[in-house]
Amino acid sequence: MTYKFPIEYGHILTFARAVGDLNPAYVDADFDGGVIAPPTFAVASSQFDPDFRLRPRPGEPWVGSGRTPSGVDTATTSNGRILHGEQHFEYHQPVRPGQHLTVSARNGEVAHKQGRNGPMTFRELITEYRDEAGDLLVTSRAVIVELGEAK
Repeated sequence: MTYKFPIEYGHILTFARAVGDLNPAYVDADFDGGVIAPPTFAVASSQFDPDFRLRPRPGEPWVGSGRTPSGVDTATTSNGRILHGEQHFEYHQPVRPGQHLTVSARNGEVAHKQGRNGPMTFRELITEYRDEAGDLLVTSRAVIVELGEAK
């Protein structure tokens, strides 16, 4: 999967406020060196992924917050058997307003373990964020845990 992620000052400012981190480096355009994105900002790119399953689409049911979000029957989704296990970010260069990143994701390692309540599968997803010149800015590594038999 590959898609584009435009970096805008307002998006960085809103993200910093949402996570409660008002470090001047994230919110003050006049700060020394200019604004940079907060450490976990790369997750905001998912809203630009056309296939992101948690993004609302007008007129379609979606899995959001709430007991029965938009009528989606959670028994037909993960049914509580998929967990976000961990997330790591490695910044190679700062992310700044005005950049247009190319985001590409690939599968990483897969491990199987036996848990107290049955088998577990750990799936790694590696996502790279590159600038217009192709330079690597951020590498993200997420681990998803699937409970039950591996599929």
